[in-house]
Order: sequence, then C-alpha cells, then structure tokens
Amino acid sequence: MTQISKDFDGGNIEVIDSSDCDNIRLNIEPDNKSDFYQWFYFRVDGVKDTPLTLHLENAGGAAFTKGWEDYSACASYDNETWFRVKTVYEDGTLSILHTPSHDAVYYAYFAPYPMARHHDLIEVYANMDGVEHSVLGQTLDGQDLDLLHVPGGEKVIWVDARQHPGETMAQWWMEGFLERLTDSDDADAAALRSKASFYIVPNMNPDGGVRGNLRTNAAGANLNREWGVATPERSPEVFLVMAKMKETGVDLSLDVHGDEALPYNFIAGAEGVPAFSPADQAKLDKFLAAYKAATPAFQTEFGYPVTAPGKANLTYATTWTAHTFGCLAMTLEMPFKDDANHPEPLTGWSPERAAQLGYDVIPAMLATVDDL
Repeated sequence: MTQISKDFDGGNIEVIDSSDCDNIRLNIEPDNKSDFYQWFYFRVDGVKDTPLTLHLENAGGAAFTKGWEDYSACASYDNETWFRVKTVYEDGTLSILHTPSHDAVYYAYFAPYPMARHHDLIEVYANMDGVEHSVLGQTLDGQDLDLLHVPGGEKVIWVDARQHPGETMAQWWMEGFLERLTDSDDADAAALRSKASFYIVPNMNPDGGVRGNLRTNAAGANLNREWGVATPERSPEVFLVMAKMKETGVDLSLDVHGDEALPYNFIAGAEGVPAFSPADQAKLDKFLAAYKAATPAFQTEFGYPVTAPGKANLTYATTWTAHTFGCLAMTLEMPFKDDANHPEPLTGWSPERAAQLGYDVIPAMLATVDDL
C-alpha cells in the first residue's frame, strides 16, 4: 500500500488522495504564518517498480510560478544521492512522473540540507585549528544561530547563506567555500586569509529549514526584508547578525541564495543604494570578472535588472550592508533548475556543483580584497 510521509526535518506536503498511483493528488503546504509556498519534500513508500504520477495541484499559486517552467523535480532513494525525474507543469499543476526502482523514494524541490548535516558541518570547523565558533543567540524555535570566524588580515569579509531556508543550494555552496578557505595547502586561500578575516553564518534560518518553509522563519518573516528593521521578536536571526556586523565592521559581504526562475549563476550588486559610486562599480566589476574567470559556471549576461540609482530597498541584506558600511556587498544566486549554459540533465544544478561554485569564489575574493 502506498504511503506518503513528510514527518521529518524539512518535510512539506499535503496528501489529498493517494489511493491511485496513476493519480496521486497533493498540495504544497504554505510557510507558517505566510502565503509563500514552493518548497516540497516528501517520501513515498511501497512503490518499487510502480509507475507514479504525482500531481501537485496548487503549484499554480506558488510564490514563483516561472520556477516550474523547464523544471525537473529532485529524487533520491537514500537522501544522499539526488537525481532529476520527469516533471510537467500544465494548467497550474506540477506533475512528477517516475517509476522508482526501490521501495521508498524521496522527492524534493531541491536536494535538502538537513539540520543534522548542519550540525556536522559546524562540528568539523569548530574543532579545526584556525577557526573559531560562537553562537550569536537563539532563534524563535530555540535553535542556535552559529557563527564561524576565521581570523586573518585586517579586511573584514562576511558570508551568509539560507536566509530563505528552501534555497538549500546556498548551504551546499558553503561546504565548498569553507573547505577551500580553511585549506592550509591552498595558495590562494592562504593569501586571502593573510589579508582578511571572515565571519560566516552557514545557515541564517534554521527554523524555516526544519519547518519545511521556502522563504520565512518561525514568525513568518522573510528575513531578506528585515535588515535595518529587525526585532528580536520577529526576526532575531537578522537582529543578531546586524549587531555583530556593527561590532566588526564590513568590507565585503556576500549573501548566498537560490533563484527559482533563472537557470544561471549570477550576482546582484548594490547599485541602487544612495551613495553607490563609480569606485563601487569598479570593485563590483572586478569581482564579477574574477569569479567568471575562475569558473565557467558563473556568468554575467543573465541576472536581475539593475536597480536605478537611489531606488534600492534598504531592507535587503546586500543593500542595507552596502548602505551602512559603504562596502562591496553582493547577492549570489544559483538555480533550482539547471545551469542552462552547462546543462546536466541527470542532476540539474546539484549539491556537488553548488559546492564547487563555493570553492571557486576564493580567487574572486583574492582579486578584490586589496581594493576594499
């Protein structure tokens, strides 16, 4: 008998009717205290060699419906290795068509990044020479907000990920970034550490991740609209990071995200902040050129429209940080789909590819650090 479960870290699905494997009817549940929804993650049991057609019937009301165009859902038999399966979006319904080769199969919007893996990541670096770990405070659900500090040179670089918890590729990116940054045998990383100290928040929204949210925390707050206005009651995650940033100063900030619609890796800058200058543009251009030179996965042709001068929304992390500290601040976006310039249909954009993009950011930071 077919069983469908979401009762695990990050799980999200509502079962309408699972009696017919050719017509399993599902809904994506909204983020708590919010109308946002798009993230799904669930397990189907008892279906080995059974053709499945799973209809996510409310997909047409999701936060970013363009995210369903040319999209393929992620699947896994072991919650470790993820691959893409046939997916069709039509008339507001997202349909997953797959015949599992195992009794149990997981389906997800993107490869999940569970809290158990986050805790393992923190443990590795908290016990590593040259890295300091601290807890900035607690979230509304009582989880620790972890901070990793890599002491080094005078410049101060902040990197954070997963303000939007469903953008799990951002924390997979962190794995590659941290691996290379702390590699004592990597010449570029060593040179960068001699010039800059790092403050790193690998997971800005642990509550949202555990709850199976796409965009919000436990209070229903979209953290990337809380900068400069955060309170301990609504968005303690941002409140705590802002306070620490004011203590350390910021010379470069990189906020790591995923984009539902665009099948590319790209960066959005802070061009719209009131004091953005030609010198700021030159720093941004240098970083972009160096990142592009470091990896073919990064490109600059496709991205968000540039905000007009002085028209930036200063409640975004990137714009608030650029405006507050006069620093180079950027938002990195990765696809939920595939990298259209280098498609890999079996996996799409994947945890491994995201981690490699994180690994490859080090030369871009090194190329820019002396100009900060």
